[in-house]
Amino acid sequence: MEFSIRTMKPEDAYVIVKWHYSEPYSFYDMTDDEEDLREFLDFDHWKKDSKYAVYAGEDNLIGFFSFDEDNGIVDIGLGLRPDVTGNGLGLEFVQAGLDFARDKFCPKQFRLAVATFNERAIKVYKRMGFKSSETFMNNTNGGVYEFLEMISDSRPE
Repeated sequence: MEFSIRTMKPEDAYVIVKWHYSEPYSFYDMTDDEEDLREFLDFDHWKKDSKYAVYAGEDNLIGFFSFDEDNGIVDIGLGLRPDVTGNGLGLEFVQAGLDFARDKFCPKQFRLAVATFNERAIKVYKRMGFKSSETFMNNTNGGVYEFLEMISDSRPE
């Protein structure tokens, strides 16, 4: 699939926050965490070059990436539209985001965090070369959940 990664606009963000995932992935619904929702929609405080909308075709918004670069490490946040998850698109989608971030930021490493119950995503990240770093507890979405930090060198092996 051909992806177009574009600087996110407020209208993209308003669409994304309406996405609702089936269980157990409803955990990722942005409306379930007021703080995350507020931050995602705080357009005046978005860091330059940090949020991107991903389109398949001209007007088919299918996902997003956020990138936060610090000292050669790019922290990645991402999401796929609920109706396209679980259909084998994850590897290609993540690869497109990593390629984009490599070109834009020239990082030494990529880092991301994923809820430990999300075995589907963890499998994709491992196939992309990410290695488990550490687990930690995070207070989000009305509870405390275990997350896995994963790290990858920016250049594929």
